Amino acid sequence: MPLLGIGVYAPKQTNEVQQAVEWALESGCRLIDTASAYGNEREVGDAIRESGLSRSDVFITTKVWNDDQGYTRTLRAFNRSLERLRLDVVDLYLIHWPIKEHRHETWRALEKIYMDGRARAIGISNHYPGHLDELLTEAVITPAVNQIEFSPYCFLPQVLDYCHQKKIQPEGYAPLVRGQKADDPKLVALAHKYEKSTYQLLIRWSLQHGVVTIPKSVKRERIQENFDVLTFTITDEDMALMDTFYDNTRIADDPRTIE
Repeated sequence: MPLLGIGVYAPKQTNEVQQAVEWALESGCRLIDTASAYGNEREVGDAIRESGLSRSDVFITTKVWNDDQGYTRTLRAFNRSLERLRLDVVDLYLIHWPIKEHRHETWRALEKIYMDGRARAIGISNHYPGHLDELLTEAVITPAVNQIEFSPYCFLPQVLDYCHQKKIQPEGYAPLVRGQKADDPKLVALAHKYEKSTYQLLIRWSLQHGVVTIPKSVKRERIQENFDVLTFTITDEDMALMDTFYDNTRIADDPRTIE
């Protein structure tokens, strides 16, 4: 699984996602994160085919949405996702949110999908330690990935430590906080120090925590900038400083409110 990819959460315009994914692939991106709820799986599939890249060169993630959870419904939802992507297999299939009344049966469906060879890996999204403790009591297969909101402003080291202890790869969405912190004076000062944009600094911080990172953008210049983050390193001192930026700024709901 590549460490850096692109998220394609719900842009507004028709074909916006396909163009963004094509630009990302041109910039060296090889990880595309979509979901049935985003309504753009077909565009993602079209972009990959238009790129001319081998299917084996691109890592594709999609997710089952809340309304489709449950054993039989998840299997049907997965089939629909494959049809829209026009693929026989995805690289990673995730449970989008930990819906209490369905999460065990949904995970059982993901295990079947994995054992049938139709997903190369399975995992969860927005699951925190309490949800995972419950899931792991019945799971036959340990989730490979846990995708959570992750930025210095939404940094919960105990969740990261938990995933590492369970050998679950953490993946972070909304690393750029949708631009809400782009002008934070603390972040701006560090960006000037490294002669990088605040967005590049946020992505690099996430990567240096060992977190797979999927910034979202539909602008060509921004996509290219987001992938130009491998030529510098944030010092340990500045990483520790950025770790203190936490203020629970979130783009999505707080999973800790879900029992």
